Amino acid sequence: MRRVRGNDYRVLQPPERFTPELRVSVIIPAYGAQDKLDLVLQGLARQTYPAELTEIIVVDNGSLPPLRLPAGVDARLIRCELPGRASARNAGLADATGEVIHWLDSDVVLTPGAIEAHMRWHHTAPYLSVTGYIRFTEVEPPAVLPDDLEAAFEPAEPHAWLVGLVERTDGLTANSPRPFSLHVGGATSVSARLVEAAGPMDDELILGQDTEMGYRLAQAGAVFVPEPQARAYHLGPTMRMRHQQRIDRVSQAFVADRIPAYQWLRTHPYRQWKVPNVTAVLDGTAGYEAVRAAVDALLAGTVADLSVVLVGPWDKLDRDRRAPLQDPDLDLVLVQGHYEHESRVRLAAEEEVHPSVPFVLRLPPGWVPGEDSVSRLLNVARADGAGLVNVLLEESTEGIVAARLERVSAFARARLVARPDEPLDDAVDDVSAVRWVIGEKYGFTREPAELLGRRAAYQARTRAAAEAARLAGETERLRGQVAKWRDEAARWRKSTVELRREVGTLRRQVHAATRARRGMRAIVAGTVKRALRRKPR
Repeated sequence: MRRVRGNDYRVLQPPERFTPELRVSVIIPAYGAQDKLDLVLQGLARQTYPAELTEIIVVDNGSLPPLRLPAGVDARLIRCELPGRASARNAGLADATGEVIHWLDSDVVLTPGAIEAHMRWHHTAPYLSVTGYIRFTEVEPPAVLPDDLEAAFEPAEPHAWLVGLVERTDGLTANSPRPFSLHVGGATSVSARLVEAAGPMDDELILGQDTEMGYRLAQAGAVFVPEPQARAYHLGPTMRMRHQQRIDRVSQAFVADRIPAYQWLRTHPYRQWKVPNVTAVLDGTAGYEAVRAAVDALLAGTVADLSVVLVGPWDKLDRDRRAPLQDPDLDLVLVQGHYEHESRVRLAAEEEVHPSVPFVLRLPPGWVPGEDSVSRLLNVARADGAGLVNVLLEESTEGIVAARLERVSAFARARLVARPDEPLDDAVDDVSAVRWVIGEKYGFTREPAELLGRRAAYQARTRAAAEAARLAGETERLRGQVAKWRDEAARWRKSTVELRREVGTLRRQVHAATRARRGMRAIVAGTVKRALRRKPR
């Protein structure tokens, strides 16, 4: 199986001709607008992909009067009374049997070759999310779908946001940080295996369900492919096109909690989120002082968007109330008592990391990160999309001790493509990159760090701000002094030039006077000589 590095799907090169084998389930959530749904179903009946491999599920999301299937349409109609497209899509998903799930809105008419264009990719690799190109038409929907869709629905506007995203990122192949944004529910197909791994749509979200699910698909290892040959017409503008600012206001209030990749929505320096950006996993049995030093350093670091999982037999502890100092599990009891009410620390019998967390830090016992260590490791990972950053802590004849910052999506992709008995890190290196750094240079030590409380940190920031202001004022003063010196120097240069000119004039005058004096001497000498040569009479 070909391995895609990052999101550079170009290595897959799907063939133009292929033997259809995979079954696709087209899920259409619908609420009212029977006339548009009829056109959408007519468009599906014209698809070039085999009908026997195409399953169509229409989900009536509480329409009054109820929706119906036109005569002769090979589809299933189910009803979902729970409002919302996410709920309707989940109802259709629960009823689907295909190896590929194709989301389709009830006002999007596919051109005849659209599903075939999608399925060409899915026959090439089992971990893809493919999105077609939608054009938005303002044409009044006809009663019957015409044969020539272009003639009927043009002029139409392209999906400007999608086209712009693809163009800015060289088709999403140029190490795009958020290729999952391509997952739009109106025209996207996804491997059912990936959907099963990512889970259904989040029906608690008011808006933004498509993007949030796209993010979870990325976490499950998905590669996102834009397919221009999978074309469709949207009958009328979308709600986002009519009310983009209002929709962004609503969706961003909810997706910020669920998508750590949207760091610009997480501007508060201290607050916690449903899904943290980093989860650190530590051995909670390593001794009270060692565990506390590492955990406290993590919680006090510059990355506040972080949680900690302490793995240990917490559910089996039986605290000795009569002789606590003789309790053989005293260190475990102390760790549990110290952190059981800390909201950013979870005590777990086994490793439990939320599947949407993008980065997992694994820190060996006895090692303490510096205040900015985690932030610097994240910068290394983001610089070139590295899936693993190894931190060399210690090296001896017995081997090496290393911390690891793992990108969850890269490891999920590696598991999909790894060969039997292949080290997972090698597969990660193929689908992303593996980097090594020296722990000492990144602030890792064996000694507990001096922690600054929030008040101390505030005071330090205040002093730093005051010092910065003082230095800025001093800089301005020195700039003024430099300007004054420059003006003075300019005056000196001007005076020097004038003095040089005066000296030159005086030199010329002296030279002229000297020449005149010499001339006079010569004249006087000649006159005297002539007078002496004259004979007296």
